[in-house]
Amino acid sequence: MTRERRILHVDMDAFYASVEQRDNPSLRGKPVVVGGDTRGVVAAASYEARVFGIRSAMPMRDALRRCPNLNRVPPRMSHYQAVSNEVFAVFREFTPLVEGLSLDEAFLDVTESLQLFGDDVTIAREIKNRIRERTQLTASVGVASNKLVAKIASDLEKPDGLVVVTQDNMRATLDPLPVQVIPGIGKETLARLKRIPVNTVEDLRLASDRDLEPIFGKFTRRTRDRASGIDDRPVLSSRPDKSISAEETFDKDLGDRRDMHRHLLQLAERTAGRLRAKDLVAGTVQIKIRQADFTTCTRQRALRPPGNGTETIYQAAIKLLDEWLAEFPGIPVRLLGVGGCELARDAQPDLFAPELPAGGSQLDQAVDRIRNRFGDLSLGRARSMDPGQIR
Repeated sequence: MTRERRILHVDMDAFYASVEQRDNPSLRGKPVVVGGDTRGVVAAASYEARVFGIRSAMPMRDALRRCPNLNRVPPRMSHYQAVSNEVFAVFREFTPLVEGLSLDEAFLDVTESLQLFGDDVTIAREIKNRIRERTQLTASVGVASNKLVAKIASDLEKPDGLVVVTQDNMRATLDPLPVQVIPGIGKETLARLKRIPVNTVEDLRLASDRDLEPIFGKFTRRTRDRASGIDDRPVLSSRPDKSISAEETFDKDLGDRRDMHRHLLQLAERTAGRLRAKDLVAGTVQIKIRQADFTTCTRQRALRPPGNGTETIYQAAIKLLDEWLAEFPGIPVRLLGVGGCELARDAQPDLFAPELPAGGSQLDQAVDRIRNRFGDLSLGRARSMDPGQIR
């Protein structure tokens, strides 16, 4: 007989904002958002800010309009990564089967850890305790027999929650929830479901094929299975990167091609450096362009052979941007992004390809070493700098 899996979904509570409140006692108990200036978006909101309806990905202007006393803090991604490493170290003290979804959440399969550490609830409580002791932060945990239900459960009693879903209380827990807790149900699908009407998970679970097939098509059965709490996906201890990118929202819209090229080089440097840090090469380069009216478009082109050199990424990105500028001349640009996808391990792919050392050119490798030691801002190409930055 197959043993029922025991899965935890651990989700740090308002992670970036909570780190800032921890590090700066004057922010505790106050509405806080992490993000850029008024032209950017909210990266994270404290629970005090959420009372005002502020959520992540909301334009910063809207957040400030909702809460004039809002405390805005610039993001410190390297610091959040360091705190995340502490949290994930706690996870791995209980199981090697840790599937990270982001810096602040992960699935853990503790099925094989029960004999060593006690039942799943005991493990969940101990994980919460160790995170609090080591980081002074709280986490919410969902415990269930699969990933889908564990993730739903972790969100039910935030912050600092612990929700356990068993076969006995599965329907009582899931059925009353709004149908949009089921993954894959976005605004358009939700609007169509409400016309049936399907408003809760129970409504979805009991709806007929005749009602659901026009909406979900061949995914009707899988959708009903999700509403029934059925999910057989395993916890994967390593998730390959699908893409690596960097983007920036500008204080003032860019209208000058030279300024765009300069910022594009900065973004290409960041993306290429991240690729090299993970020993990856990109088979495709992408750029992201957001206009002043928030219209967003992407362009991409293949790299043959795949690469991770700064100049290689930059030249591909420049061609894509110039093609877009030829198509849309004179349109101000609010945001630029550069990314690489179709990723593979760094290796010399072609016997007759230009021979570049693994990890990029000698210049790239020298830049990487200096930045690893002294920080990202310690060194940069003159072409990527504003004339006022050059001394």
